[in-house]
Amino acid sequence: MDDVVFLEELLAIPSSSGKEDGVAEYLVGQMATLGFRAHRDKVGNVVGMLGDPEARREIVLLGHIDTVPGLIPVRRRGNRLYGRGAVDAKGPLAAFVLAAARVAPLLNGTRLVVIGAVEEEIHGRGAHYLARIMQPPDCVIIGEPSDWEGITLGYKGRLCVDYRLVQPGGHSAGERPGPAEKAVTFWNQLMTYSEELNHGRSGHFNTLDPALRECRTFSDGLDDGVDMNIVLRLPPGADASDLKRKMQAWCNGANLSFPGSDPPFRAEKNTPPVRALLRAIRAEGGRPRFKLKTGTSDMNTVGPAWGCPIVAYGPGDSSLDHTPDEHIEIEEFRRGINVLARALETLAD
Repeated sequence: MDDVVFLEELLAIPSSSGKEDGVAEYLVGQMATLGFRAHRDKVGNVVGMLGDPEARREIVLLGHIDTVPGLIPVRRRGNRLYGRGAVDAKGPLAAFVLAAARVAPLLNGTRLVVIGAVEEEIHGRGAHYLARIMQPPDCVIIGEPSDWEGITLGYKGRLCVDYRLVQPGGHSAGERPGPAEKAVTFWNQLMTYSEELNHGRSGHFNTLDPALRECRTFSDGLDDGVDMNIVLRLPPGADASDLKRKMQAWCNGANLSFPGSDPPFRAEKNTPPVRALLRAIRAEGGRPRFKLKTGTSDMNTVGPAWGCPIVAYGPGDSSLDHTPDEHIEIEEFRRGINVLARALETLAD
């Protein structure tokens, strides 16, 4: 199977979160062609296995098949392959599949499981299901872009906040603040708290970072209201429950709900998958470096649940995540496959 054609065909099948069936069926078929025992589980994750099903050691490569919305025509331009998911995260998942197939003949007493999870981009339904039903493997590599020389050890946490306030309508010349003004006061209080908390801290991985995603006012002539959506990026040590209590105290009668939450997570550096990747990157002529990400990934879910050695790796420039210019360098994609194959060979030995 041509490596780049495989990724190209994955990119050509739209798979925004909740609409992964087409790409999942394609992936099951291609994995079977490569020798995997492949199927879809109860929630729709694609699961492919190589090696002895009764092997004592298990290595899990966990990527995701969904993308954010937005059609980017799949095309090659020089050494670049464009398409939604090229970086986040069909590129890393394709590298997982191809590297695992390459080392399949070398799996002495080790079982390789490659998983393409569903709905990672919205609430991580696929990973949450895996965290509940699977026994902890010996080690895990999460498929997220780090560039081929990068190794990601941690991700910040996340707390989603929905703010809604409705009150009887009033004249703009009146003395009572309207819902929009109250929402702005709430947002300013949250920003002030964050700035005070972050004082003296260095690096975005260690700061509390609120982001205002949406703010919308509405009125039916009798009642006025405002809806606001906020996402907070949580540093290590952040107490989400305490933060919720503070926001409830600031909300001035609004209704607050918290539709999504992920704890921050940071993996250990001196573990078998990290050492294997360091060795593999150097063998490919690269200079490995460690990264800490300000977003979230499935590491935030399965890392605490499984408690095993874990790391994130994958080809691609993460600054292109979710952008209209999303693309992957073809040479980097191929180097990422080589690095993963070398690392898996070391881990399986």
